[in-house]
Amino acid sequence: MRPFPRPRPVRASLRRKIAALAAATACLVAAAVGGLVHLWTAQDIRGRAEARAFNGVYSAMDVYQRTGTLADGAELDPAELPAALRHPADGARHTAYDGRVDANLGPTVWAAQRVGGPDSPVLAMRVNMSGELHGLRRLDVSMAVASLVALAAAVPLAVYGAGLLGRRLRRVSETAGRISAGDLDARTGSVKGGDEVADIAATVDLMADSLSRRLRNERQFTADVAHELRTPVGGLLAAADLLPAGGTEDLLRARVRDLRGLIEDLLEISRLDAGAEQPVRAHVPLGAVVRDAVARTGCVATVTVEDTPGTEGTSTTEAAATVETDPRRLERIVGNLVVNAHRHGGTPVEVTVEGRTVVVRDRGPGFPAELLRDGPRRFHTGAAERGSGHGLGLTIARGQARVLGAELHLGNAPEGGAVATLRLPALPA
Repeated sequence: MRPFPRPRPVRASLRRKIAALAAATACLVAAAVGGLVHLWTAQDIRGRAEARAFNGVYSAMDVYQRTGTLADGAELDPAELPAALRHPADGARHTAYDGRVDANLGPTVWAAQRVGGPDSPVLAMRVNMSGELHGLRRLDVSMAVASLVALAAAVPLAVYGAGLLGRRLRRVSETAGRISAGDLDARTGSVKGGDEVADIAATVDLMADSLSRRLRNERQFTADVAHELRTPVGGLLAAADLLPAGGTEDLLRARVRDLRGLIEDLLEISRLDAGAEQPVRAHVPLGAVVRDAVARTGCVATVTVEDTPGTEGTSTTEAAATVETDPRRLERIVGNLVVNAHRHGGTPVEVTVEGRTVVVRDRGPGFPAELLRDGPRRFHTGAAERGSGHGLGLTIARGQARVLGAELHLGNAPEGGAVATLRLPALPA
């Protein structure tokens, strides 16, 4: 299975972004509401002041026409009267706003009306709005304080809500990462709800179910085919033994043996994929096991066993550490790496044992970039220059290393050649 790119974890910056967005939204809402309330209140204050001035002129005009006296603060042709009201064109009542502010008067609304003919004086009355405007300023301060309080309450709530969202997204991200790493049993079961995050989690679970089902079908198919082929291939091998000796018989026998080896590899991979393999551990000298594994391959390779810490002197034979592992699986890994180096790399092949680490190096063109990026894939050699082959050796080596709890790293040396490094786990305390 080709690994997927590992998703990036959901970072704490999401909470900061949501908190900043909530704060900005709260500020905009508070500013909009405050502005609307201010404008509405100011318009209401001015409208009520105009009504008071208009009604005041009506009452004062009635008193002046009946008694000839000025009442309720009315004035005739006052010097402060705005120019718009100083020479009215008719005898109707008119109002005007005077926004001038001096030491004694604040913003004022005037109402005026001629007392008689076109040349008669103008009776005027003014209503000072200083008290109402002072109340408007107090209202503005109250709105600002209320907005700050609301903002102080909204930001922590937004941070808390963003934290909940971030944790749910993090669960989805971690589950997707586990699935891409090969854990097809991972599910986002803890992500509940009816929002988009729950939809994403459900989609990830459906994807994992579909992928797991497809892989199980493929593994089962591979295992079934390999199992069914064992009997006819065994028959072919037995039949080849009955052929007369000669070049044809040798060629046929070699091809049948290759086919049997391929079937055994497929069965081994099927067991590894199914998790049915369990190691049988024993305390063994690592250097001796590696040397025996190289000898069984029939390939020429230089085996060097380095000194381990605490060993006196220098030796290249038996100074490797004693490890607790499954020697059969360890031989399988080392043998596959050596065979792969001979088949797809170049000589000389060097095997170095140091501590719990085994390094197999060749002098060929190195592992292709695709293999280093995606890992070994079955039935795929990765590059034409590395020769032909069914491409199962590295896949089996990595699977067996996983069973042993070891790490198998594939890389290329700076001066050329492929380098496979196997690190066995430390002895339990």
